[in-house]
Amino acid sequence: MSTTFQLDTATSRANPTPAPMKRLTIPAIRRRKVDGITAEPIVMLTAYTARQAQLLDEHCDLLLVGDSLGQVIYGLPSSVPVTLDMMAAHGAAVVRGSYHAVVIVDMPFGSYEASPEQAFTSAARLLKETGCAGVKLEGGEAMAETVAFLGRRGIPVMGHVGLTPQAVNQLGGYGARGRSAAEADKIIADARALEAAGAFAIVVEGVIEPLAIAVTKAVACPVIGIGGSAQCDGQVLVAEDMLGMFERVPRFVKRYAEISAVIGEAAARYAAEVRARSFPTEAQTYQPK
Repeated sequence: MSTTFQLDTATSRANPTPAPMKRLTIPAIRRRKVDGITAEPIVMLTAYTARQAQLLDEHCDLLLVGDSLGQVIYGLPSSVPVTLDMMAAHGAAVVRGSYHAVVIVDMPFGSYEASPEQAFTSAARLLKETGCAGVKLEGGEAMAETVAFLGRRGIPVMGHVGLTPQAVNQLGGYGARGRSAAEADKIIADARALEAAGAFAIVVEGVIEPLAIAVTKAVACPVIGIGGSAQCDGQVLVAEDMLGMFERVPRFVKRYAEISAVIGEAAARYAAEVRARSFPTEAQTYQPK
C-alpha cells in the first residue's frame, strides 16, 4: 500500500497512515486515450493545501497544484509573480494530503523559459521537494525542445496551450483564443509539437469549442479542457471557482456549491455569539474537577 498523511483532528498534525490503494500513475492516465478515444473522461481539479487534497482526492484522477494559487491563495493580480518556493510548498502539502490522484505541479513563470537546463533544475527541485509525479508548463512549439529534454531525463510533462495565463501581458487579457483561422492553426500546431516532444497530456484553455474538439482529435495524448468542450478527454477547473468561493464566475465555470455564503454565515453567527458573550459555553470550556 502507499502512504498518505491524515490530519489528526486533536492536534492538527499530519501523521502518516496507510492508504487504501495505490496511487494512479502517469502511464495509466496516458493509456486512457486509445485510438483517439477516451472511454472514461479524466477528472482533474486544482488543490493547494493538504486538507483540500484530502477532500478532492478520491474523486479525481489528477490534482493540479496550479500557479492560480497566486490569485486564489495569495491575492496576487495574476500568476506571473508566483515563485518556485510557493509551488514547492503547496505541492508538498497536496502530495501529503492525497493517496489516489496523480499530483502535477505547475512550473511558475520564469522558472523554465530560459533554457531546457533551467527547466530541468526547476522541475527536478519540484519533484524532489514535493513528491509530485510530474510538472506542467505553458507554451507550444517554443517549449517542445524543453518538454523533450525533461522527458529524456525522467520528468513527465503536461503541456498547456490556448489561453496561457502566464502570457497574459502579451495576450492583452483573458479573452477566448482561436477565433481567427491563423490563431486556431497555431494552437493545433502547438499541441502537435508538444505531443511529438513527449507530453503525456495537454491542457487546452479558453478556446472556442470547435477548436477544443479539433485539438482533442489532432493528438494521441489526452487533452484536458478548461473553457473548451465536453468532447475533450477530460476536464479541469479551479476548485475554488467550482465551489463558489468567489463572486466572479468565469463563463467556463459551473458552480457546484456556494461555499463563500456558508463561510460568511458561519462567521456572522460566531461574531454575534462572541459579542453577546454566549460563546464559549460550558461545553467549550475546561471546568475544575
